[in-house]
Amino acid sequence: MHVQEWLETVPAVAVYALVGVVIGLESLGIPLPGEIILVSSALLASQHGDIDPVVLGASATAGAIIGDSIGYAIGRKGGRPLLAWLGKKFPKHFSEGHIATAERSFEKWGMWAVFFGRFVALLRIFAGPLAGVLRMPYWKFLTANILGGILWAGGTTAVIYYVGIVAESWLKRFSWLGLVAAVLVGLTSMLVLKRKAKKAAPAVAAE
Repeated sequence: MHVQEWLETVPAVAVYALVGVVIGLESLGIPLPGEIILVSSALLASQHGDIDPVVLGASATAGAIIGDSIGYAIGRKGGRPLLAWLGKKFPKHFSEGHIATAERSFEKWGMWAVFFGRFVALLRIFAGPLAGVLRMPYWKFLTANILGGILWAGGTTAVIYYVGIVAESWLKRFSWLGLVAAVLVGLTSMLVLKRKAKKAAPAVAAE
């Protein structure tokens, strides 16, 4: 079964909890398909009255903000040794090239890297821990974290929900297209970051 069909088999409270937990863990720094779960749940809410889109959006937003904040605390305490450990556990996501690319983004954009990183798959995983490692002032991080979490989680929920309402009959036949679109967006952002990471790798090795 694909994600949406599986979500249809669980109660609304479990959907809220699942969305909040998965997005929270992803924001914490664990590579999970938070965006896919959110898109599928919002699409499901547009087709079933049992799931409240406001509660769903609030659950996603809370998970994003809390997860990022915990990631920040862990990164601040663990420092660069934490990034080295994550590189061993998740080499595809926390390679030296990816870390170098994310670090340059933080040095150039500061708190805006946290805000806009919410909309990019890999930066969404990096943002919290890396901001802590680089010791970004917490008030800056928290401001960008809250604004980015609300706009990304709440905005995604609202857009997908209203698209589902407007085109419900069409989406019932081709609901998998929403999932495919989300996956394509995620893959595109990952490929862009991977390309940047490959370019950054030689420089990191030289240093």
